[in-house]
Amino acid sequence: MMLRIRVFLARHVGVQLVLSILAASALIMLLFPGRSVLSVLVRTTITSVGAVAVVLAQRRRERRAAGGSVDDVVALGLKLRRGEVPSAPDERRAMRALVAQRLHRMRHRVPALVLLAFLFTAGTLLTVLTGSPLQAVAFGVFAVLCVGWSIHNSNVQHRRLRSMEAALNRETPPVPAEGNRTAAAGDAA
Repeated sequence: MMLRIRVFLARHVGVQLVLSILAASALIMLLFPGRSVLSVLVRTTITSVGAVAVVLAQRRRERRAAGGSVDDVVALGLKLRRGEVPSAPDERRAMRALVAQRLHRMRHRVPALVLLAFLFTAGTLLTVLTGSPLQAVAFGVFAVLCVGWSIHNSNVQHRRLRSMEAALNRETPPVPAEGNRTAAAGDAA
């Protein structure tokens, strides 16, 4: 079930966008009650325009790197997630290009994570100084969870990409001929 949802969301960026705007709006309304739902939705949508542009540009680059359609990128992403090294030469080339593109995009991940932690810490401190104690605690918990998840997810993705890169750069082992398999089996006995 989760795989179907993940594939559906990977293919349809617009649905991802709408769900993230709704989730962010719900979180904002929980942290800062008293604002109208419409004003929160409009503000969240307007501030999400930059994120949408970034996601669409990344998707376009990944599609170009894979040399195919969105479905090709989704299929390669699933193989990458499972650690399956493609065997077909075209698919290996596409996976190698996709991995190289994603590793290039992750090259500044440590400074970006430090900046993210700093921004969440500053936001939490400002909430402590200006908001209610409940808002401060809620924002602090949200900050710790968000930064912790970001660090963990970044490490998992980087490890996955590095192991796939190493697997793709290794020579593919030659498949022994039928006669050699029986000889090798006889030698082992």
